[in-house]
Amino acid sequence: MPTYLSPGVYVEEVPSGSAPIAGVGTSTAGFIGVIPAPTAPAASTAPPAAGSNLAVKAGEVKLCTNFGEFKKFFWDFSKETPKNILAHAVYGFFNNGGTRCFVVWVAAEADIAKALESFEAIDEIAIVAAPGVTSQTGLTPVKDHCQKLGDRFAILDSPETVDMSSPTLVSTLMLFNSDYAAMYLPWITVFDPDSNKEMNVPPSGHMAGIYARVDTQRGVHKAPANETVMGAVGLKYNISKAQQDGLNPQGINCIRSLNGNIRVWGARTLGGDANGEFKYINVRRLFNFLRESIDEGTQWAVFEPNSPELWAKIRRNVTAFLMTVWRSGALFGTAPEQAFFVKCDEETNPPEVRDAGQVVTVIGVAVVKPAEFVIFRISQWAGPGGS
Repeated sequence: MPTYLSPGVYVEEVPSGSAPIAGVGTSTAGFIGVIPAPTAPAASTAPPAAGSNLAVKAGEVKLCTNFGEFKKFFWDFSKETPKNILAHAVYGFFNNGGTRCFVVWVAAEADIAKALESFEAIDEIAIVAAPGVTSQTGLTPVKDHCQKLGDRFAILDSPETVDMSSPTLVSTLMLFNSDYAAMYLPWITVFDPDSNKEMNVPPSGHMAGIYARVDTQRGVHKAPANETVMGAVGLKYNISKAQQDGLNPQGINCIRSLNGNIRVWGARTLGGDANGEFKYINVRRLFNFLRESIDEGTQWAVFEPNSPELWAKIRRNVTAFLMTVWRSGALFGTAPEQAFFVKCDEETNPPEVRDAGQVVTVIGVAVVKPAEFVIFRISQWAGPGGS
């Protein structure tokens, strides 16, 4: 309390008691390129000459906000396939709507886990991909990384060559189940400026850009599907509806040529129906967004007196944030009380909880699910007065 010693008028600034929760970013990607010897660029410690390309050392993470920065730090399109795959992935990311990505290269798949440790410290990353890596050994650490941190999502590539007619195709592609990852089939065909001809590249970089584009235009709650893949001129395999019927329930997302356009035609996490309420990519990513936003936006509450005043502040701030999310169309319901609830009171914080130094808030949200199957039932009608 301030001390007043002489008569007069005193004007004081009083905290509003409101600490708005800001939504975290959802579209920054982290790319890991595997560049085995002898194509791995030599380590360089000397300053680069003016206008030259500096190939950064293995394991060194660089932020790129456009493809020109990637070329400055790493390399341009290359005749060496592993380097070219990473270049096309980053180019596809920016070409499809991405704006920020962190890039690192390693010499072997066994080093991916070490690169992911570097990504852990970068809270901004929300999407992780290792373009061209298709083995269980290489992809499992990526999936585990996203699941452990709980604030990012993995985009996985299927193998370049598969037997589309094989009865074991699904089991070949299904390396594991994870509602923190999505897999895309097949590889896409793009024009390669270095060879001046077409080549097949893994779709993960382009898909990360589509995620970013949809997040910006519609929001993270919108499924990143029924979207055109910019830069794609064809596909390694043309997948039919009948073929997709066997893949979609398992969460293998297909990229298809429809009416002359190369479009993303799947929006499921890897495992599909087996992932229950998190079988859709946008539902998982929306929950990641909500959890991380609330986590970062309520750090002020740590060490505050655990009293009804604190509970009221938490309810007020979380409710205001969820109101914004609901108004964006991310939550189901025509009124806020249908879309979410926030409970932080004596019932959620009895004496034993307070004695343990905890304050517990229970939040429920009604998430909008994608209209994956649009069904029109048509029948003949005789018209007014008909028999």
